[in-house]
Amino acid sequence: MNGFIALLHVAALASLVPAALTPLRRPPRRDGVFWLALILATVGALSVALVPATLNGGWNTGFSNALWASIATALTLYLALCVIRTAAWRMVPILLPYLMGLGLMANVWAGAENARVMVVTAAPPFWTMLHIAVALITYGLLTNAAMASVSGLIQERALKAKRPTELTRRLPAAAEADDLGNLLLLSSEGVLALGLVTGMGLQYVESGHLVVFDHKTVLSFSVFALIAGLLFARARWGVRGRLGAHVLMLAYLLLTLAFPGIKFLTDFVL
Repeated sequence: MNGFIALLHVAALASLVPAALTPLRRPPRRDGVFWLALILATVGALSVALVPATLNGGWNTGFSNALWASIATALTLYLALCVIRTAAWRMVPILLPYLMGLGLMANVWAGAENARVMVVTAAPPFWTMLHIAVALITYGLLTNAAMASVSGLIQERALKAKRPTELTRRLPAAAEADDLGNLLLLSSEGVLALGLVTGMGLQYVESGHLVVFDHKTVLSFSVFALIAGLLFARARWGVRGRLGAHVLMLAYLLLTLAFPGIKFLTDFVL
């Protein structure tokens, strides 16, 4: 990793700090400072994901870039969510520290990677990039859904204990967190369905088979089934709260294993 790229990684991580600190203002509010900080974080993450690809003439397929691309996508989607759902801005105390942790991990591993660019396959480049984009959007949506679920769990515990804290005063209310999680789950299921279709199309072009049951495929179909089951249970029996959060966390863990987890194994273990 050359000096410019290393500096870009450090700057991207630093760009997340102002947004992470916005909930500490008294009172925290959804004003110009919040929007500027969130836009700065989004642009910073996008730059470290896209600038190296432009300089190298291809998509970097390493573990570090997979993490930064995931962070950038999650922030971009979160920015859009804050525009369409007023309560979403209160997820910052949960989402930003988590993304900063991912960014720190990405920067640590970046120094151990060799330069990697996208390998040319039998599939048309447009469809390959479309599949990558769909995978990133799915992971970004489910990241936000998981953080909304964590927010709801924290609020639920505080309500049962009848002990609100400084953190719970800054998070969305339990009902708002549930509404956000449901919207994000529905969106992620739709995009994941598209991802499975584009993945099968690419697999058919490259191997002549629609489905090859490797680890990534099995995990992706498992996530699709879990989310579908959770959405059905919510609609049919009103399953929410702790049980719904646990199912969502399992789906998020499986998708993490299917996307950045596979990158980690191929880059550093195998």
